[in-house]
Amino acid sequence: MKRSPRPRATAELCKSLRQRLNSYALAASAAGVGVLALVQPAEAKIVYTPTHKTIRVHQHYNLDFNRDGITDFTLQITTSHQSEHFYFTTLGVLSPKNNAVVGGKTHTYGRGPYAFALQRGAVVGPKQQFPGKLMALAGTDDGFSVYVGQWLNVKNRYLGLKFQINGKTHFGWARLSVVSTKISITSATLTGYAYETTPNKPIIAGKTKGPEETASETGTLGALARGAK
Repeated sequence: MKRSPRPRATAELCKSLRQRLNSYALAASAAGVGVLALVQPAEAKIVYTPTHKTIRVHQHYNLDFNRDGITDFTLQITTSHQSEHFYFTTLGVLSPKNNAVVGGKTHTYGRGPYAFALQRGAVVGPKQQFPGKLMALAGTDDGFSVYVGQWLNVKNRYLGLKFQINGKTHFGWARLSVVSTKISITSATLTGYAYETTPNKPIIAGKTKGPEETASETGTLGALARGAK
C-alpha cells in the first residue's frame, strides 16, 4: 500500500494557515484604522451645564459658559413705564464685544435686531448671522397691545450664541422657556446651556455630548478583531 507523501499535506496545512493569518491581519488592521478614526474626533468636546434659573421682571442672570469668571452673556427682563398708556416689558440678551447672538431684522419697537428662538437641532456656526439683541417685547402703546419677538410664550427654545475664549471664537446654545401675556413678559427660565470646545466648530442646538463610539460601532470593531467577514 502506498502512503501519501507527508510534505504535500504539510504544504496544504501551511497554505490554509497562512490564509487565515492574513485574514486576521487585515481584520486587525481595519479595526485599528476604525479605532483611530473614532479617537481623533473625540478631541472635540461639548461642555453641557444643566441648570434651572428663573429670571423675573427687573432681574438678570450672567451666563458664563466656561466658568472662567467672565460673563459671556447677560439675560434680563426690564420695563419701560412712561405713562398709564405706554408700558413695555422687554426680554433681552446683552453681550460684550465680539460675543453675539443669532438673530434677524429690527422691529419698530425695541432695540432690535431680534434674537431667534431656535428649534432643537438647529445648527449654530460660522454660516449663521449674529445680530440678535432683543428677544421679546410686550406692552401697551396708547391702548394698543404690542406683542413682538419669537420668544413670547415658548417652551424649550434655543439661543444660538458665539463667544470668545482666549481670543478664539466658540459656538454654543442656551435653552429657555418664557411665560408672557399680551401685555407683559412674566418670566424666562434657563434650563441648560452648552458650548463646543473646538474653536470655530459648529454646534447643534440641544446637543449635550460630543463625538463618541456607539454600541453598533463597538460591535463592528469586535467582529473585525475576531476575523469576521
